[in-house]
Amino acid sequence: MIINRTNMEGLFSGFSTVFNKAFAGAESQFRSIAMIAPSMTREQNYAWLGQMPRLREWLGERRVKSIAAYGYSIKNKNFEATVEVEANDIKDDQYGVYTPLFEELGRSAAVLPDELVFGLLSSGFTTPCFDGQNFFDTEHLSTDAGGAETTVANMVGGEGEPWYLLDTSRAIKPVIYQEREDFRLVAADGDSDHQRFLHNKYLYGVEGRANVGFGLWQLAYASRAPLTIENYVAARSAMAQMRGDGGKLLGIQGDTLLVSTAQEAAGRAVIHKTHLEGGESNEWAETAKLLVSPWLES
Repeated sequence: MIINRTNMEGLFSGFSTVFNKAFAGAESQFRSIAMIAPSMTREQNYAWLGQMPRLREWLGERRVKSIAAYGYSIKNKNFEATVEVEANDIKDDQYGVYTPLFEELGRSAAVLPDELVFGLLSSGFTTPCFDGQNFFDTEHLSTDAGGAETTVANMVGGEGEPWYLLDTSRAIKPVIYQEREDFRLVAADGDSDHQRFLHNKYLYGVEGRANVGFGLWQLAYASRAPLTIENYVAARSAMAQMRGDGGKLLGIQGDTLLVSTAQEAAGRAVIHKTHLEGGESNEWAETAKLLVSPWLES
């Protein structure tokens, strides 16, 4: 291929097609548990997470629940990946060998939200959320029916591999995926570019801006106890009994059992086995969706 601007633009168009096809075809799971939040600024504030609205009978004036001043915000981060293409490979019409590289760039960009979302959830035992407590904690603050301060737990401790029960049925989700700039393919493929001038190579890369943060801790329950039917039922019960400020039930239902690949067999036994070892029926079969993520960390 003769190196000129028209041919280089055509080459970039071809690489972009490969990238976009791989991006669109990659399987991702993050939308199952994360609220997608568009961002128009460098940093987005989520102070409104302090509200968990519940209706009441309207007697007298409205009771306005003020937005708690938690100051929880998510700052967007830049993400990139860059590859080199030899100028001689383009001149010798060997650029087709780079097709798998651009496919992998597209796939990597598509699954980055999975890495961020499930990676954040894994860190929930040691990372604070909007109320200042770790996302998975035994001392989230609330109030009872009389207005007295009380604490709420959304975890069971232990030394085992963690597993998670989530309520993903609401507009707000356990995790927030914040989008600032879509991921796109870019190029430094001019003859005057630094890498071309010094090393006879062109640069192609993907870039975008995004980040993740925690949503409502009430919608997630984590356990390090063994993943058994008994412990699964206990987690469901704990979530169903969860109350908000004023002691009102929140109506939370665990609809997604999230496990790592190491816990897949145990998860399938709980959710998909219709009969137990003794032959009796598993009444808890199919009471939640099983989601197995390779991005969860122990």
